[in-house]
Amino acid sequence: QVQLAESGGGLVQAGGSLRLSCIASGRTSDHLHVGWFRQAPAKEREFVASISNLAYNTDYTDSVKGRFTISRDNAENTVYLQMNSLKSDDTAIYYCATTSRRLVPRRLYEYDYWGQGTQVTVSS
Repeated sequence: QVQLAESGGGLVQAGGSLRLSCIASGRTSDHLHVGWFRQAPAKEREFVASISNLAYNTDYTDSVKGRFTISRDNAENTVYLQMNSLKSDDTAIYYCATTSRRLVPRRLYEYDYWGQGTQVTVSS
């Protein structure tokens, strides 16, 4: 099993930045693919970004391209989401998740383990 813990959320003004962290424990030797998702109030959880196990490939939803950057440090079992130029629409609970699929997916059901989430609130 893999346990995931997100941190780094908070309250920030529009245009500001935050860096989220996702620390994995447990069966971390496999260096699984990792995705970031978010869920705003009264909305479905949606894909934000993903990174392959050795960081060769990254993927972003269109609304965050050019503003968010996903990266990872496998020695520290940590994946980061650097969020710049934040907008009020980015307000949500952000979750990280891991998958053992061969290709890195965007669909929620293809992820096996999830963290508890961290709240990001962007004030306008």
